[in-house]
Amino acid sequence: MTNAPLADRIRPQSLDEFIGQQHLVGEGKPLRLLVERGQVRSMVFWGPPGVGKTTLARILARAAARPFFQLSAVAAGKSEVRAIIEQLQRPQQPQQPSLFDTTPPQYAAPEGGAVLFLDEIHRFNKAQQDYLLPYVEDGTLVLIGATTENPSFEVISALLSRMQVFALNPLNEDDLLEIVARGAAALGVQVADEAARFLAAYANGDGRAALNLLEAAGQLYGGAGQLQLAHIKQTLQSKQLRYDRAGEEHYNTISAYIKSMRAGDADAALYYLARMIDVGEDPKFIARRMVIFASEDVGLADPMALVLANAVFRAVETVGLPECQYNLAHGTAYLAMAAKSRAAGEAYFAALDDVKQHGNLPIPLKIRNAPTGLMRKLGYGAGYEAYTDESLLPEALKGKRYLKEGGE
Repeated sequence: MTNAPLADRIRPQSLDEFIGQQHLVGEGKPLRLLVERGQVRSMVFWGPPGVGKTTLARILARAAARPFFQLSAVAAGKSEVRAIIEQLQRPQQPQQPSLFDTTPPQYAAPEGGAVLFLDEIHRFNKAQQDYLLPYVEDGTLVLIGATTENPSFEVISALLSRMQVFALNPLNEDDLLEIVARGAAALGVQVADEAARFLAAYANGDGRAALNLLEAAGQLYGGAGQLQLAHIKQTLQSKQLRYDRAGEEHYNTISAYIKSMRAGDADAALYYLARMIDVGEDPKFIARRMVIFASEDVGLADPMALVLANAVFRAVETVGLPECQYNLAHGTAYLAMAAKSRAAGEAYFAALDDVKQHGNLPIPLKIRNAPTGLMRKLGYGAGYEAYTDESLLPEALKGKRYLKEGGE
């Protein structure tokens, strides 16, 4: 389709054309092995926008010769899934009907199941995900979900246990430059090296963002002979490209929001909160960052911050927009004005460094579990005191302090 976006027009049709995600599609890696064997299974692609989740789903379905259905959880619901199921289970009419034919009707569902690609699967609620479960279980559907959110939080455990999770990474600069070159060739335009590198930096790991900006610049300035850096920057003045929820501005705004709370600037934090809500950001995404911030930045300085942040997250889940704006504002103001301490997190990661450096050091005998007589004879639990000033770290780390006095 000539009217389709550039990203769709040049979508790779095979792994040989696919760019990026070598940890999954490189030689001997899991997705390449599935494609080479013509196999596909239920899975979740977890990663940022524009890194190839939809393309990989299509390639897997094509390699396995399975029917492919695509839905977006933003716009679709149970009725759309039901329509697909009914289509797959619709009896086929025999080519030569006979009054004496007692053979049970044959169904159109392919052996091994059709592939249903559900984009933004995290937008399906529990009831909608529950509806999918029996069809994944009986093999009617091979479900491939795509999400930018941690599937551990967003996909019900019964469904997640039947799916393999693959984490996709943001595209690196070389990947993005290759995508820009492919897009320029499809548009029939030349792109100056400086402009191509700007496109790669602007995309922030998102191939679709790079192609969208390239296409817009090509439409405006393609007749100039070669797209220069100035052409790309001038194209960015178009309002429709100023805020991309799935692109650079998304990350810029959440970064500004968190850093404003960290600096104690409640006014700035509330402003960036309002910007995110106004453009349709998922409020659970914001609330989840608040929960992280409450421990990472406020921490021991105000333990109630984590309680409040979790309460805000729960309120967002149960109340929803528009009313949960009050909850988000309440939590944002509180976290911004709270005292800050990163001591607990820093202490933990210092301890983690020692774990990685020293491995499994022997645990002191006195604090080992001693459920049997033999263990007690070997000294397990001997001399244990519940309240002691003695360091209980392994011998090689005796007396080491990770957490500063008072947690400051």
